[in-house]
Amino acid sequence: MTEIIIFIISFLFIALASKQISSFFVKVKLPQITGFLFAGIIAGPFILNLVKKDAIVNLDFVNHTSLAFIAFSAGAELYLKELRSRYKSISWMTFGQLMVTFVLSTIIILFIADYIPFMRNFNFWIKFSIAILLATIFVARSPASAIAIIKEMRAKGPFTQTAMGVTVVIDVLVIILFTITFSIAKVIVSGHEFNLLIEVMLFVELILSVVFGLLFGKIISFLMSTNFSSKIKMFLVLIVGYLIFFFSHQLKHYSLELTNFEFYLEPLLICIIAGFYVINYSKNKEEFLQVIKDAEIAIYVAFFTLTGASVSIDVFLESWLIAFVFFFIRLVTMIVGSYVGGKLGGDPYKLWKFGWMPYVTQAGVGLGLVMVVASEFKAWGTEFATVLISVIVINQIVGPPFFKWVLNWVGESHTKADSQKFEGTRDAIIFGLEDQSTALARQLINHNWKVKIATRRKDISQYAESKLNIIQIKDFSFETMKSLKADKSEAIISLNSDKENYEVCEMAYEYLGTKDIVVRLNDRNNFDKFHELGALIVEPSTAIVSLLDHLVRSPVAASLLLGTDKNQDTIDIEITNKNIHGLALRELQLPCDVLILSIKRDKNVVLSHGYTRLRIGDIVTIVGSNESLDKVMLRFEK
Repeated sequence: MTEIIIFIISFLFIALASKQISSFFVKVKLPQITGFLFAGIIAGPFILNLVKKDAIVNLDFVNHTSLAFIAFSAGAELYLKELRSRYKSISWMTFGQLMVTFVLSTIIILFIADYIPFMRNFNFWIKFSIAILLATIFVARSPASAIAIIKEMRAKGPFTQTAMGVTVVIDVLVIILFTITFSIAKVIVSGHEFNLLIEVMLFVELILSVVFGLLFGKIISFLMSTNFSSKIKMFLVLIVGYLIFFFSHQLKHYSLELTNFEFYLEPLLICIIAGFYVINYSKNKEEFLQVIKDAEIAIYVAFFTLTGASVSIDVFLESWLIAFVFFFIRLVTMIVGSYVGGKLGGDPYKLWKFGWMPYVTQAGVGLGLVMVVASEFKAWGTEFATVLISVIVINQIVGPPFFKWVLNWVGESHTKADSQKFEGTRDAIIFGLEDQSTALARQLINHNWKVKIATRRKDISQYAESKLNIIQIKDFSFETMKSLKADKSEAIISLNSDKENYEVCEMAYEYLGTKDIVVRLNDRNNFDKFHELGALIVEPSTAIVSLLDHLVRSPVAASLLLGTDKNQDTIDIEITNKNIHGLALRELQLPCDVLILSIKRDKNVVLSHGYTRLRIGDIVTIVGSNESLDKVMLRFEK
């Protein structure tokens, strides 16, 4: 127990380092999971030896708990209501990606078995066992990676729906397929003959796995309905996941002792069914999704780092060629499967020409199946695991770029447009005509901004004497935005209904690259979708209370923000002057009544001090007198 505690504490430090290392991979456009695997390999017994071989064995419970969570997450993505519109396409593409990939991969692997080091010395039936296990793992996909890419690209459309549906459905079916092939392989490798009893027991194992999955789904649903905090719920869900693996392994052990027959309920299938039940048939799906969201990063760090540490570098160096051969076998069979599935599903040629690209990436479930095989078949399990983990790492590196490219190619990505460069004139467009919008317009004009008010109202006669630039528009289309020269505006403010506000924000986000998008929120439930577009959100119901709170606790700062002192103001200035680039704050010759409050760089706020150096593109928040701010603005900008 003392050793296990030491291993856990040591591994926690390594996992924290792994989290930091993965940030570098994100910066170079590689998946974060790849960073975790890399960190694990570096820390493993074959390089730095920070995670020793005996530690990996003693940390097996981390694998089980993580695998359970990943399976819960995969089941939670199978939300039936969102898949109905693409049922036919999803069904046939699933058939193509599942059966075609499995059958073709099995045949090809058997054909080249004599050239694979860890297979060549076995008889045909053991080779067949290894081949069907390899082919099963080739089928596995990565819902977590697919979801991350879809969210990053803000993708939506028939191709995206089909890709997501197929990815999740296959991850459910691959567990069932693995249960069958794994049982067949165990019978063959152990030397037992097939008989009717084995087939019946296999069927019973599958049925009972589903039944226990529904049972544990009800248990999780009950836990989500309690008044416990989200952290306690998360801890309880992880405990349930570990207990599912513990129960399955104990049942296998005692059934073998008592009956001389292994009765094995597949824990991954139980977990995936449990997640499916909670998300589709429980009233507590929102709480469950929140628990998954809160826990996933910690789980992925632990699981993938430990998996990386388990990679046998010496075996990989001997079998890297086989890893690339397996990668290309999987890729070719997936392309054929995509052609068959797309053709049978009646999808347009454009949607299935590159329909294989979303399914290249592999991660959690595939790695989990690899580790199950490695722990069961000691004679060739290590070589099997090392080669397959290498294949999965390759898939994890090349898969996301493929998926991103095809989403752009089919025109279903909605990424943020390039930000507009400041052209020397501060201008804003306010969407919505009312007293608040006219008051805001006057306030901005007083601060030397050029302001337009765009409205769909037909009657604007009451504002005729306001002397403001009011423009009537028909809609919020791209053509309308171009006519307003919105692509040249530094700020867009929308004060309409939430539906209209979202149209404006989405257009500004995708096509205009507007620097600042400000929205007045009407319904608190819509907060997240505006936040995802990077909008600055003003919520009237809480804004006044927050403002009063700041006036009480920090009256001077609040007064500056409100502009109640006519001689002082607070502004944001973007550094565009190349002569300022690289200068430390202490080296700037600023007016004595000017103070730099903060620096925003690459969407992150920098904790500034005298030695902080400015860069082109930094957004600097400055407070001071109006006269001094004008001087600083002239100096910082071109």
